Amino acid sequence: MVASDSFAEFLHEQLAPLGRITMRRMFGKTGVFCDGLMFGMVRDNTLYFRVDDDNRAVLKEAQSFPPLNYEKKGGIIDLSFWRAPERLFDEADELVTWARAALAAAQRVAAKRERAAPKRKSKPQL
Repeated sequence: MVASDSFAEFLHEQLAPLGRITMRRMFGKTGVFCDGLMFGMVRDNTLYFRVDDDNRAVLKEAQSFPPLNYEKKGGIIDLSFWRAPERLFDEADELVTWARAALAAAQRVAAKRERAAPKRKSKPQL
């Protein structure tokens, strides 16, 4: 399920220090974006933050919860999003700290995709 309106509004308010927060429904979940980069997802009003090798230490507490994944063709697809502990919703500064770490991971993922994208050749002009 996607984020409820009240949960989405709460996240907008709490995560505002990061920048322009937007949310978009996608694949039965809600993507959480800052300035166009998806750093979080919401499923059933549960927030998940993007994780990579560089921010695992900051988000280590989240390892005790199941990650966001889905089943496909008999296998499990890991989406590299870890569940935010509920205690963060009572600790606004720490929630923003976690969100910044997730946003940094999203920036690294975007940079890797840009480097890996094939270069387009322009058509010769006649």
